[in-house]
Amino acid sequence: MSFPKVIFFDAVGTLFGVRGSVGEIYGEMAQQFGVQADREALNQAFFQAFRQASPMAFPGVDAAEVPAHEFAWWRQIAFQSFQQVGATAQFTDFSAFFTALYDHFKTADPWYVYPDTIATLTQWRDRGVQLGVLSNFDSRLYPVLSALGLADFFHSITISTEVGAAKPNPLVFQSALEKHGCLPAAAWHVGDSYQEDYLGAKEAGLRAIWLKREEG
Repeated sequence: MSFPKVIFFDAVGTLFGVRGSVGEIYGEMAQQFGVQADREALNQAFFQAFRQASPMAFPGVDAAEVPAHEFAWWRQIAFQSFQQVGATAQFTDFSAFFTALYDHFKTADPWYVYPDTIATLTQWRDRGVQLGVLSNFDSRLYPVLSALGLADFFHSITISTEVGAAKPNPLVFQSALEKHGCLPAAAWHVGDSYQEDYLGAKEAGLRAIWLKREEG
């Protein structure tokens, strides 16, 4: 089999993951603001709110306004998470807490790079294959990739909030392909979500590779 021109990788759950759990991080940060919440219940509440939210894409929004929309999108997720576990009344200033929480996820601290990531990226780069990130993340992905030592591997970064469409929408795959002047048949996409990554890439005409990582 000939090599692809470009391989796109999903970000969270594919290249790197969350240290511990989102609930643990939310709970630890909240504790710094004098708020106590059960970490496991908070984690469950987060994923419930996340699944119920609209896709993180803002079609028709001016590029300069995208960061504010990203911030508001995640603020709603966080508020619903604490509301679900009955902890919102403990906050004296939820906005200050959320700003600190949001900024925390721009750093390397809440993340860890999977053991196979660097070797995989190095192998394909050394074979002359272009690499890209294709993610339903927000603009914090840029500093996160840099902080984790991954940014230099990639020729392109494509995120749903900048495109105005989120995986599995074919528009986000088309946007990524255009950055490489590449036809779908000459590209691969690797990701951990069956619906968003595997089926989305396949529908867009790329070779889709479903990476099923074990929890924890």
